[in-house]
Amino acid sequence: MASPTLGCQIAPHYDNEQWPYNSDSSDSESETEGQHEEAVESHDVESPDSTDQHAFDMEKIETQRDTGGIVTATTATRPTALQRGRTKSSRKEAPQEPVGFWHWRMAGVRLHVLKLWFRTNVLLAIGIMACLCLFWGALLRQNHNVRSLSVWVVDFDGQAPYSDTTPFVGPFVTRAIRNIVNQGGPQPGYTFGSPKDFSNDPFKVRESVYNFDAWAAVIINPNATALLEAAVKDGNASYDPLGACQIIYNSARDQTTSSSYIVPSMTALQKYIVSTFGRAWIAHLLQNMSASDMNLGTAPQAISPGIEFTVYDLRPFGPPVATPAVSIGLIYLIIISFFSFTFFLPIHMKYVSPKGHPPLHFHHLIIWRYVATVTSYFLLSLVYSFVSLAFLMPMSRHSASHVWPAQNPNAYGRGTFVVYWMGNWVGMTAFGLASENMAMLLGTPWTALWLIFWVISNVATGFYALELAPGFYRWGYAWPMHHIVELTRSTLFDLHPRVGLNFGILFAWCAIGTLLFPVCCYFMRWNTMRVKKKAAQAEAEWHAKMEKEREAPSLLARVTTVGSRRDGGPRRQDVEGGERRTSTVAGEQGKGQRGMWNRAKESVGL
Repeated sequence: MASPTLGCQIAPHYDNEQWPYNSDSSDSESETEGQHEEAVESHDVESPDSTDQHAFDMEKIETQRDTGGIVTATTATRPTALQRGRTKSSRKEAPQEPVGFWHWRMAGVRLHVLKLWFRTNVLLAIGIMACLCLFWGALLRQNHNVRSLSVWVVDFDGQAPYSDTTPFVGPFVTRAIRNIVNQGGPQPGYTFGSPKDFSNDPFKVRESVYNFDAWAAVIINPNATALLEAAVKDGNASYDPLGACQIIYNSARDQTTSSSYIVPSMTALQKYIVSTFGRAWIAHLLQNMSASDMNLGTAPQAISPGIEFTVYDLRPFGPPVATPAVSIGLIYLIIISFFSFTFFLPIHMKYVSPKGHPPLHFHHLIIWRYVATVTSYFLLSLVYSFVSLAFLMPMSRHSASHVWPAQNPNAYGRGTFVVYWMGNWVGMTAFGLASENMAMLLGTPWTALWLIFWVISNVATGFYALELAPGFYRWGYAWPMHHIVELTRSTLFDLHPRVGLNFGILFAWCAIGTLLFPVCCYFMRWNTMRVKKKAAQAEAEWHAKMEKEREAPSLLARVTTVGSRRDGGPRRQDVEGGERRTSTVAGEQGKGQRGMWNRAKESVGL
């Protein structure tokens, strides 16, 4: 029997494959084909009695004509297997014995696999390079952009009610800071503010730092010079140099930026000013009063160091278990939401597989998938939030003053956990819907590159201060991770609340993902059906390509091949020719047997 054509062969990759959106049609097709094949097999396998009856019926419709001793018979025959349609045997290739890697019959597939391997490596290299450069680039010019971290310098020295004293401390500190700025190097952006900008109230400067108007502040107190001169003249033994100046910052706003740039800069500023103040202060005193007027023995601290800085960290970062809650742990929100697509899609597809039940309407499937996905995020985000609570992250403390330091206050008291959970849920939904849509648009294996991009782009813009990143990364202010981190910090550390902005951006991501979700579902179904329709054509092209490589191998194939056709292995046309010859011989033998049967019937008078 002649071998089936390539167009009738289905590759193992496409044979009975469970496509999610049209499995009902594939199942019905397979059932129809199975019924047809059973009918064919039942027609082929007959009992001896039915064979005799079939031969007698054929005898009735047979006409004979004697033309010079040649008998011509016209016999009604049933259609062949290929005419009836494809059968299971025609859809499967004959099993072949395994061969070595360098065998001549592997030349075509070997070159094809090497090309695919090389192309995949190039694409992965380009994709990974682009994504990693996105992360490295966010940290490229941080030292140069430190000036974007604003620091207030406000001199209240000599303000009422101490306006009758000529200020010395305030002007000295401001000059020292200007000298530091002129020295160059990675320094924060010092902004010299007027006391009138803060209503002559140092606490308004602290409030400004709390409200994220500046990363830090240097305050010279209103009574700095007056108290210092009084301590020298009157011998005030209770004089405390720490009361002259203040340094204010907020490390919980970003512990990495604070520890890397703000705290070192403020520490260097203190050392420089304190070490140079004593000499300038003694020279000032000697110019304005005699040594006999100074009570140095009673208040030596009024001479050296003279002034110090009181440091206030409005919201110290801690405890250490808070680190994953505002940084690395949030990566798991992306990963969990991404892999939910892989876990839940086979479950959802049970609705459209007509196995014991009718298939569900496709638009109903979309609604079910969306509701089930968001509900899953609701439950998974609760589990994620419980982890921080289980490891004793404070979530039930009351809020604290905005101008005095407080250790681990919470923004919403006992309701802090609920707000923290809701933030994680909305953030996970924003992450997950974007991943669901991209997975349906790209398909495998490109979704892996999407996950790399999605994680790196969010980490680069969420875990590091965007003020230090190049201007290219300003789009990070609209990225979900930036707002999840900011929302979590404000909730857990009672920072300046921007809850409306944070939830607004996250809900915008959810709305966009919701609008695109049904579009992506329909695209995935269309693309899946398109691929299935082209499967047979792609399979035929593949076989033709492999046959071409075997018949006319390229130079590289010949060089990398062990053995040749001379070592064995007939050409395809030789095999087909042999099958045709076998079929012809079988047909002639069949005719001879029918002639013998007719002569036997004539001899017995039938």
